[in-house]
Amino acid sequence: MSAQAGKDMILKMDIAGTKTIIGGFRSNSFRLNGETVEVTNKGSGGMREFLEGGGVKSLSTSGSGLFVTDDHMVAVQTALLTGSLVDFDILIPGHGTFSAHFAVTNLEMSGEHNGEVTFSVSLESSGPIAFAV
Repeated sequence: MSAQAGKDMILKMDIAGTKTIIGGFRSNSFRLNGETVEVTNKGSGGMREFLEGGGVKSLSTSGSGLFVTDDHMVAVQTALLTGSLVDFDILIPGHGTFSAHFAVTNLEMSGEHNGEVTFSVSLESSGPIAFAV
């Protein structure tokens, strides 16, 4: 994979049945997690062993940027306040798209008297994680 522009890594949220780019991001990141289950025992010959297929797989994503549209932030805020799971896509340029149900776990907004309103949001996956090239 060659170098890619960070501006092309985007987050889409299902808003009223349409996958919509959440606007205003200046930065975002994601983390694919693969928890392990250690099963090392006296018969392991002093070597650590893991249970194949064990553990919990999860996907976390976060981002921050400018507050640019009420519709997007209201949808994110509503998901947080109601505890609803929402479909999101994370598009990684030159790599593919991760899709899953997510819980909005954090939403922060701030603004200086002489600047723009900014936000940061964190999401945690729930259930299966799909990947497509």
